[in-house]
Amino acid sequence: MGALRKSSGAVSDRRVAVREFTSTARDSESVRERVRRYRRTRGAALMLSLWALFLLSAMVIYWALDINARLALSGNANRTLEAEALACSGAEIALHPATNPGSSVLAGSFGRNQGYRVRVTGEGGRIDLGWLLNGEKPERIELLRKFLEIKGVDLNERDRMIDTLLDWIDPDNSVRLNGAEEGPGYKPANKMIARLEELKKIKGWEEFTSVDDWDSDLTLDTKAGIDILWASRDVLLSLPGINEQLVDQFITLRSGPDGIQGTEDDPFRSSQEALTTLGIAQLPQTAALVAGPIPIWRVISEGKSGDVTRTVRMVVRKQGSAQLLSWKEF
Repeated sequence: MGALRKSSGAVSDRRVAVREFTSTARDSESVRERVRRYRRTRGAALMLSLWALFLLSAMVIYWALDINARLALSGNANRTLEAEALACSGAEIALHPATNPGSSVLAGSFGRNQGYRVRVTGEGGRIDLGWLLNGEKPERIELLRKFLEIKGVDLNERDRMIDTLLDWIDPDNSVRLNGAEEGPGYKPANKMIARLEELKKIKGWEEFTSVDDWDSDLTLDTKAGIDILWASRDVLLSLPGINEQLVDQFITLRSGPDGIQGTEDDPFRSSQEALTTLGIAQLPQTAALVAGPIPIWRVISEGKSGDVTRTVRMVVRKQGSAQLLSWKEF
């Protein structure tokens, strides 16, 4: 019996030990599971934190870029307004009766990279197309033909440009040899051109009007012949009886000692006086194309603020009070 009790006690002890071991193992497994869950939770929280930080950083960067863009646009808009104001200020100064092409007030500076510069030239030095086309006088049409030649237009294109221009302004629908009247997608005005930009609509003039400053030697404001005291080299060479050597000498001579046209030291007071000095006043075909002095001026005022430039171009009649004939901003 004693041995049996001892054996039964040993078995009981082993069962207790097994239960304790099993319980300990379960507790250990539970601890490990809780550790794994904690690690997983902590990893997920870290990822969420990093993702939130990324989104916040992206929002801050976008906000900063947006603010910078708005500031840049605002600064550029301010500079544009300043440049426009400076250009208009220069134009107003040029309108004063006491202002002449050589006046020092035609240029001014305000602070860093801010200022205006004005150039005043006689509008009479340009070819007035209204005057030239009126009546279709052969000597005037020949002047335009020679001008187009000086500008590099070949013979066939010159003939086409002149005929289509005449077809554009005449009241009938008769087509000239190289001209064009109404057709699909094309309808001439059948009246005198009112703006130089109309030339862009006329067949054959597309290439000529596509280059920069194509209209720099043309006008519709003088209603008269050419004032050679202000004519460009190309316009002077378009006149009959004048060659390149004579033109170059005349351009140097007409500006006077100061080299500025339209000032008191200029040697000529009229185109006729200049023609006499040049020895070609006796040519009737030349004299018929010349006029002046013409009190109409082209004013080009350029305003600058920083890297922004704005330009005002106007044509004015300065005879007593100034009369504005045209205004363009670009």
